[in-house]
Amino acid sequence: MSKTFEEALHYRRAIRSYDPEKPIDSAIVKKCIEQSTLAPSSSNMQLYEFHHIISKETNKKLAEYCFDQGAAKTAQEMVVFVVRKDLWKRRVQSNLQFVKNIFGEKPMTEYSKREKFAINYYQKLIPLTYFDFLGILGYVKYAIYWMIGLFRPIYREARSKDIRVVAHKSTALAAQTFMLGMAVEGYDTCPMEGIDSLRIKKLLNLPSGAEINMVISCGIRKPEGVTGPRFRIPFDEVYKQW
Repeated sequence: MSKTFEEALHYRRAIRSYDPEKPIDSAIVKKCIEQSTLAPSSSNMQLYEFHHIISKETNKKLAEYCFDQGAAKTAQEMVVFVVRKDLWKRRVQSNLQFVKNIFGEKPMTEYSKREKFAINYYQKLIPLTYFDFLGILGYVKYAIYWMIGLFRPIYREARSKDIRVVAHKSTALAAQTFMLGMAVEGYDTCPMEGIDSLRIKKLLNLPSGAEINMVISCGIRKPEGVTGPRFRIPFDEVYKQW
């Protein structure tokens, strides 16, 4: 039986051991991955890929690259969340075509102010933000924005490493959405960052520009898969109201 959002939040734990006698449905996992694409994505760039590992042989090799931790060794399936910042030009074109399909193909002079903003956002602003050359241009933009920022608010994440963080944040939002979707279905997950990312990239035949965000194992928990009571810092220590 599927769970409510609050039930899924409380049910979801990082499971360290899965029951080998309880298989999971790959189609449901795939559905949860598809649902994860509905997570917020900075500028709707969607600079990610999701590699759904159902092959037992590949899962075994992937578990080795996750240092054979229990969450990986006992998993029925795994999903590798990959950041693809290198695909920004392709994603720009996809978004640009999408907005033009909505507004209709016509001369720029015939677009409304709002429509022009959307088109220029993907034609000019996003390329300006993402384009870099050996990291040098990013620092030039950063210095210019910093000087402008002395006089008015301005976007400051101009360097390549800043954009990298943005892409990883969007991918992590998708990963969290996936894990909650799995919890709704009564399936369990464990996000793993203790990994050999280089070997995983080679295993999945990923290009040099791709980066591993995290590996998420999937299965049905054993009782001992939950290592103990959940601990969270007291809410009043992390909640600030202004």
